[in-house]
Amino acid sequence: VQLQASGGGLVQRGGSLRLSCAVSGLIFEDHAIGWFRQAPGKQRELVASITGGSITNYAASVKGRFTISRHNANDKNTVDLQMNSLKPDDTAVYYCAARQWGTSDFTSWGQGTEFTVSS
Repeated sequence: VQLQASGGGLVQRGGSLRLSCAVSGLIFEDHAIGWFRQAPGKQRELVASITGGSITNYAASVKGRFTISRHNANDKNTVDLQMNSLKPDDTAVYYCAARQWGTSDFTSWGQGTEFTVSS
């Protein structure tokens, strides 16, 4: 199983950024994918998730600003996180992870991608 996150960088306050997670080695439709983040000195938190049936869930702090979506094209599975109206508090390392349908834990993790929102 491999999850590869990409798309980090530096963005100004109020700007937008799109993260992408390339997923392979699992049955995509049978897994929910989540985006987590961890800011310096803080606990990791779930930002958004999407099930195999495209049911989405968002943390209260990002609802209305972030949109998670999943795609399968040319046998490539990706889960994107579109982030708008970014705030300095969104600065963190972002990780994508997979949770098999019927289970409660995200057990497969990708490496993080970091971005900073400048004020």
